[in-house]
Amino acid sequence: MVAARMAVLGRGAVTPAEPVLRGDDLGVLRGDGLFETMHLRAGRPFLRDAHLDRMARAAEAVELTLPPRAQITELLDEIAAGWPAEVEGALRLVCTRGPEGGGPPTVYATLAEVPASARDQRRTGITVATLSLGVAAGHRPELGWLPVGIKSTSYGASSAARRWAAGAGVDDVLWVSTDGYALEGPTSNVVWLTGVTLCTVPAATTGVLPGITVRWLLDHAGELGLRAEERLVTPAELSRADGVWLISSVRGLAEVRTLDGTALPRSPRTAALRSHLGYPAPPAPR
Repeated sequence: MVAARMAVLGRGAVTPAEPVLRGDDLGVLRGDGLFETMHLRAGRPFLRDAHLDRMARAAEAVELTLPPRAQITELLDEIAAGWPAEVEGALRLVCTRGPEGGGPPTVYATLAEVPASARDQRRTGITVATLSLGVAAGHRPELGWLPVGIKSTSYGASSAARRWAAGAGVDDVLWVSTDGYALEGPTSNVVWLTGVTLCTVPAATTGVLPGITVRWLLDHAGELGLRAEERLVTPAELSRADGVWLISSVRGLAEVRTLDGTALPRSPRTAALRSHLGYPAPPAPR
């Protein structure tokens, strides 16, 4: 097992146990910050520039001043230097608003092995339950004042959903709107196949996170002979689809085996989609 790493902008590498945030950092007090998590493969973060572009858009939306891009990429290069090429890594970049009362943002990165549980779920698939998010599908973007589609360190709702999933005995949650549409998971986007059309939920009209990995997959769907489409979908429609997956940067593509206790048919496309994304082959059963 490779030891976890941490590096802080302006300080360089530190031990993961070393204090990094002040007690009055707004990232701690109010969850006022942003983050991105990248899949480190062959020692390099997959789709790094797309992740940094998304963080830049989010920073503009919440009026958080990021350090220059060159400094951020140097920090990522520093923490990833010498990481074993054969070991998958979860590389997280965090930027908080900094100390209460004003001050520069706190920027740091962490790097650890991708958990075995995440790699296992690529092979075994996952059980999922729907959970109401309490808003209509188009409500959040219509508010105007509320930034949507950003990866905020304010993670209370996602953490609560994951605790609920553990209590319900399922691997993950799929949030649904009050008007009956599937939205996203706490840490993932939903993807489904209807015939030869690979679909996901439109981020612009629903406020779901515009996933970096799902965007790459849909942009390259034609290379697998598939069409790509963004549209709304109900859980009932998902249960009749030709394949349903939750997709995220670190776990990659995880096939939904059951939805609200109903078994879904396994898709013969899963292996090809996972391979197309470039994730290593799943571990053999223990």
